[in-house]
Amino acid sequence: MTLAKFCNVSLAIVLSCTAASAESVDELLEKGDAFDRRFEAAKALSVYLIAEKADPKNVGILLRIARQYRHLAQDTSAKKEKLELGRTALLYAQRAASLAPNDPETHLSIAITYGKMLPFMGSKEQVETSPRIKNAVDRTLQLDPRSDSAWHILGRWNRTLAEISGLKRALAGTLYGSLPKGSKEEAAKCLEKAIALNPNRLMHYIELGRVYALMGRKNDARKFINKGLAMPDVEKDDPEMKTKGRETLEKLR
Repeated sequence: MTLAKFCNVSLAIVLSCTAASAESVDELLEKGDAFDRRFEAAKALSVYLIAEKADPKNVGILLRIARQYRHLAQDTSAKKEKLELGRTALLYAQRAASLAPNDPETHLSIAITYGKMLPFMGSKEQVETSPRIKNAVDRTLQLDPRSDSAWHILGRWNRTLAEISGLKRALAGTLYGSLPKGSKEEAAKCLEKAIALNPNRLMHYIELGRVYALMGRKNDARKFINKGLAMPDVEKDDPEMKTKGRETLEKLR
């Protein structure tokens, strides 16, 4: 969805909610959550923004808003809009973390947002952002070692850095500063941990399969990717994750 379309949807929702101004924050959240479950990000966001005005320091609202901005970024094809929406999501996640520094979900939101933005950043910004992802996910796991989402992000972080060639790493170090090191083996361990904690998310299986493919473990790669592909789409990222899984399977033929 483009920003213009979002504004039109926002206006419609604002007018409807203004007409029902007696709604409490809890009622607004219930309405927004219903939109969120259907992945109607623009509608959910419009309601959450109204709730934020009533309770601007509500961490749960701020995290919900960050999530919708991430979803809107995912839905647009324009790189510039993806980054603009991602940076807005990041601001809300950071606000939540400043209000609740001991809430693991606030740091997880920061890590997720940075991760979503990373592929669309320039090289210098990618180098600067990589350690920020690691810091946010480490803080999440310090507060909640059983966060399967955090283990997944840490796995992807390791896999992404492990894929960078020595030449590219040296060039990045010369131009922008040294990159952290990642490990395929560590990536696999993190994703195996994510599956152990929550075996019901297809993204864990497919991402682990992709790591196994990098490690040359082709049979394991096929096994885990196919397991993920056989699971129903439940989360916003599931269709995209399945596409990546199928692309990896094609390369294994």
